[in-house]
Amino acid sequence: YQRPPLSKAYLKSELEEPRLYLRPAEFYEAQKIELHLGVRATGIDRRAKIVSTDDGGAHSYDVLLIATGAPPRQITAPGADLRGVHYLRTLADSDSLKPMLSAPGRVVIVGAGYIGLEVAAVARQAGREVTVLEMAPRVLARVASEPVSEFYQTLHRNNSVDLRLGAAFAAFEGEGRLHAARLKDGDVIDCETALVGIGAAPEVTLAKESGLEIDNGVVVDEYARTSDPAIFAAG
Repeated sequence: YQRPPLSKAYLKSELEEPRLYLRPAEFYEAQKIELHLGVRATGIDRRAKIVSTDDGGAHSYDVLLIATGAPPRQITAPGADLRGVHYLRTLADSDSLKPMLSAPGRVVIVGAGYIGLEVAAVARQAGREVTVLEMAPRVLARVASEPVSEFYQTLHRNNSVDLRLGAAFAAFEGEGRLHAARLKDGDVIDCETALVGIGAAPEVTLAKESGLEIDNGVVVDEYARTSDPAIFAAG
């Protein structure tokens, strides 16, 4: 399924789940594509050209594509495991975040990247009070020019988002459930929901364990071919 709507239209319940899917189930059957959902690849035997899965399966291949994506970076601060602290990458993540649109209390967002700013906008449209904490001196610092950053900073502040730049996050606080976010300067922000959006890291475990060349991701040539000529990587 497509992920961009998970932080926008789907999160606002303006898009039904079936419209997220790239193709209906019938498409795969018609194209003679074997689709195995809910199954995790656990190993690659490059010599035998077999992929093992956690359901005991063994799938042979002539050519293999690894497209394991980039899960969100986990925050290591105290309180990161409290109820009310969320990440957003999957359909299930978006579903678990939806109740915050109608819940009381402030929403704190750690990280002013695309996901953080999109969720901030959705939460404000739903009437929630929102604080966005960004360590960098501007939003979208890694992916956008200064004029673009300034545009979005102005847009969010004009819509009453409490946008704090150069803000060093320290910890989440609460007993079992989130009640506040604390900054390194000692400021404490009361909140009931938090979203962590501090980037993503490529998921290379499967490729690394199979002996493929890794360098901040799976190393490929101009054709997306890895160090094994029978294996490609993308995503």
